[in-house]
Amino acid sequence: MTAGDAPVLATLTTQLGYPVDPDRMTGRVSRLLDDPGSAVVATDGDDRPIGWLHVAQQLSLEGEPRVHIMGLVVDDSHRSGGIGQELLAAGEAWARERGVTRMTVYSRQTRERAHRFYEREGYVMAKRSYYFEKDLS
Repeated sequence: MTAGDAPVLATLTTQLGYPVDPDRMTGRVSRLLDDPGSAVVATDGDDRPIGWLHVAQQLSLEGEPRVHIMGLVVDDSHRSGGIGQELLAAGEAWARERGVTRMTVYSRQTRERAHRFYEREGYVMAKRSYYFEKDLS
């Protein structure tokens, strides 16, 4: 991933349901490039991004370290071709390299296709939760 990928990554992120303009995405990409976490981008034969996976290791008091899938998206025109599986496998390999033995992901209740994908890949629903947020601006 490079800062130059930001416009295409913004389009992919918008497809995921989180609209963002390319300038704001440039800032996000720059921060991630400086972070020890991992962002994986899949590209086509022309080196154009067609999907991304962002994972981050999380430490907590209530459990062992985990790697959390912050987001995963494959371009609409490239779905169901195995790219999501490859991205997920790359994230899982990244976790194993760090000695982490648990992966987690949140998936919106309405994303039934995503739920089936994760279940096919061996993920199980561990619990249902509410998600709260507060705007601090």
